[in-house]
Amino acid sequence: MSETFNAVVANEIDGKTKAQLQRLTLKDLPDEDVLVGVSYSSLNFKDGLAVTGKRNICKRFPMVCGIDLAGTVLESSSDKYKAGDLVLANGYGLGESYWGGYSQKARINSDFLVKVPTEFNLQETMAIGTAGYTAMLSVLMLERQGIKPGDGKILVTGAAGGVGSVAVSILSNLGYEVVASTGRPEAHAYLTDLGASSFIDRIELSAKGEPLSVEKWAGAVDTVGSQTLANVLAQTRRGGCVTACGLASGFDLPSTVFPFILRGVILAGIDSVMANMELRIQAWARLASDLPKEKINKISRVEPMSKIPELAEQIVAGKVRGRVVIDVNT
Repeated sequence: MSETFNAVVANEIDGKTKAQLQRLTLKDLPDEDVLVGVSYSSLNFKDGLAVTGKRNICKRFPMVCGIDLAGTVLESSSDKYKAGDLVLANGYGLGESYWGGYSQKARINSDFLVKVPTEFNLQETMAIGTAGYTAMLSVLMLERQGIKPGDGKILVTGAAGGVGSVAVSILSNLGYEVVASTGRPEAHAYLTDLGASSFIDRIELSAKGEPLSVEKWAGAVDTVGSQTLANVLAQTRRGGCVTACGLASGFDLPSTVFPFILRGVILAGIDSVMANMELRIQAWARLASDLPKEKINKISRVEPMSKIPELAEQIVAGKVRGRVVIDVNT
């Protein structure tokens, strides 16, 4: 193993977070039971916030950024993994409280790892990444609440983003009628290719609306939050379910109890960070069966780790479409 390797490390400088490419050694890594040779990570909205310092994502410093990773076990003192195993990790505070995936090597708690499904290679797992895994958790929640294909239209907000792109792909593949909300008309062809049947401009959902509106949606996957989520709830049909899994527009919720007590609408929060291992394994198994391989390629592109600072600014500004896989070795 090489004596030094590259990582994107955040430090606090003059009260502000600054992340940059650094050289580390194995001695710098935390004391955990599995050493992983990382092949790929990915770019998520939370990564953008951490790298740009626009929000206090990192809980301690120095912090290796990157909330997910995929790679090969190099060394293990855990009986769950051995050298050569292909593994991935999402959430659990990676890139926040624990060193994350923007590193060519990572020592990680074996309890955070999932074996890569045989249907995927390492690059494909990170084309899915935290965003796609979160989308799958949302689909599983809709199913648990009894929302079935044929029940009515399913709305996906922030549809051209990472979570949205995968949600549109999975839902359409399962037979749901998917309405995509986006503020980017140029993304309509892309979303149609993923399976969206129609569109609604995000402006229609972001303006202040009535506390209870015309019933439109059997269910929804919301990645935006704030006024958009309030309007989605107000427009959801009796007995419908809305999953909340993002806050691109804000973490407030200017709503009322009307959708809940007059229509029995369910607002289901999606905790992708600390979801239990049983649910994680179920989500990855369903991704293997329900997310077509050709759609994984359509929603993703690969970029080198050296471009992370630039890409982080773009994703926070809402200028990234689909999923960006980070090749940590280029």
